[in-house]
Amino acid sequence: MWTGICSCLYVLLMSVSGTVLIYRDEFDRAFSRQPIIVAGAGVRMTIDELKQAAKRAYPQYEVKDVFERKNPSQPVEISLERDRKDLRELFNPFTGADLGNSLQAEYFLIEWLVNLHDNFLYEPVGRVVNGIGGLVVTLLCLTGAIIWWPGTEKWRSSLTVNWKANPKRLNRALHGALGFWSVAFIFLWGISGIYLAVPEPFEAVVAHFNPAGKSGRKLLFGEDVLIWLARLHFGRFGGITSKVVWTAFGLVPVALVVTGTLMWWDGVLRPKLKRSRIATPVEADSSHPRVLK
Repeated sequence: MWTGICSCLYVLLMSVSGTVLIYRDEFDRAFSRQPIIVAGAGVRMTIDELKQAAKRAYPQYEVKDVFERKNPSQPVEISLERDRKDLRELFNPFTGADLGNSLQAEYFLIEWLVNLHDNFLYEPVGRVVNGIGGLVVTLLCLTGAIIWWPGTEKWRSSLTVNWKANPKRLNRALHGALGFWSVAFIFLWGISGIYLAVPEPFEAVVAHFNPAGKSGRKLLFGEDVLIWLARLHFGRFGGITSKVVWTAFGLVPVALVVTGTLMWWDGVLRPKLKRSRIATPVEADSSHPRVLK
């Protein structure tokens, strides 16, 4: 209970940001500025000349890559880097003029969410925090399944919710039913979250059982499992169907946090506050003792 309460904010942040990032590819395409047509006059600049133009425009940055469009009359996109800060600028391929940033403000919001979800905004410490968070989520998943188990006679009825029950019973039933139907997804996200945050132990296990010298270029079973762990974490496979399913289950932890917090309020915090309000000090009078009821 206390582990769940203390980690509820973390679960909320990871659940919401992870659900948004399921559609990261779609956001990248939507928020990348469409190339504008430039008036081509004269000879196109070479790659080296474009790099020099970018260096003159941004002397504090190092040029990383130059991306040319298929249409020779469209601007060239050049990526630059300085102290782990990236820029993606459009340049006129004929004059070398800077045409501005190739990305919209919404793109940088998505990148901020990526940094939040992957690194907790502070790498490498944030990755360690995410590794611990993934472990906590996995333990909550396992202990929650044990606590949920109502016995062999009642387990079927615990899979559904009686919407006519009183609010306290309804909240508890909703928490249990949501937890049951989403337990496989939450367990998967916990394990894959640990792997994505701290991959070295997983890779060491794969390397131990399948040394590189024996495998050649053939993909190892363990390596394939790790690849699928990453894919399954964000549901980026199988098209829109898998993304919709991952979206629906990705928001279940939000509901579990809300219903779990209400259960804690009803079962622990409110009774404690009620007892503290009705308690009154006993008057110390030996001649006229008083009994408080």
